[in-house]
Amino acid sequence: MARLVYVMDPMCSWCWGFAPVVEALADQARQAGVALHLVAGGLRRESQVMDERGRARIHCHWQAVHEATGQPFDLERGLPDNLVYDTEPACRALVTARALAEDGVPRLLERIQRAFYVERRDVTRPKLLARLAEETGLDRRAFAEGFDSEAQRQATAADFAWAQNLGIAGFPTLLAERDGQYALLTNGYQPLNRLAPLLDRWLERGLRG
Repeated sequence: MARLVYVMDPMCSWCWGFAPVVEALADQARQAGVALHLVAGGLRRESQVMDERGRARIHCHWQAVHEATGQPFDLERGLPDNLVYDTEPACRALVTARALAEDGVPRLLERIQRAFYVERRDVTRPKLLARLAEETGLDRRAFAEGFDSEAQRQATAADFAWAQNLGIAGFPTLLAERDGQYALLTNGYQPLNRLAPLLDRWLERGLRG
């Protein structure tokens, strides 16, 4: 079995910057019959409303990602008001979508990211996540029931643990897996022109094998 494994968090700004790159790489792999599998890495588990110092720090990250990648951000207004920066709900939304229809995960991921970075919406809120899931074609009731279930909470925790056990400390991380063996394509943002040749070589080795 061969697949790409994308370890990320929807509330990680560098993952938003990486979105066009991983989409192009997924298309490149798909042409060779290799699918993309998303793992929610779990970036932050805060429990308090973010203070002004934290908001300013995140704004600097957003500015850097925008300048490096060209991805859009609401840099004028910044983070949603009264945000508790807990990325578990957004990650659990992706894990829930994966259980319902794995091919729908990229659409929901893009929708969550755009809502957060461009539309300044608080994607830690379950009702908003259910609405976004419905916008991407998922059944709202099935999504909401799955999202609230203990099974999907555990599946999300399992994603977090898998990434930690593999020693993945930063996002985005893209791995190429063949027969249980992993090749690291990138840990951190890199542009497409650096990564596409690496993926090509990995795909060619699989064809020769």
